[in-house]
Amino acid sequence: MDSKHTGELLKHLEKQNELLSESHSLISHELHQLQVEEEMLMRKFHQLMQAQDLNKKNENSDPICNGDDQKGNTARVCEQSDGQ
Repeated sequence: MDSKHTGELLKHLEKQNELLSESHSLISHELHQLQVEEEMLMRKFHQLMQAQDLNKKNENSDPICNGDDQKGNTARVCEQSDGQ
């Protein structure tokens, strides 16, 4: 290998190393942001699933409902029975 080309090659490799280090840093930062977002979404999903389970349990229980309100409208006001 010619010594003239060795200097150019070294300069090129140093530039490539700098670019790769910068890319690594940017990708690591983006990965961290995505992991934080994933954790937040999973928590929200878990809360939603818990709320759905509660709604299903409430639908399956035996509510005591009152019919008409004072104005004659058929609005339902339901109370959960405690089995007493």
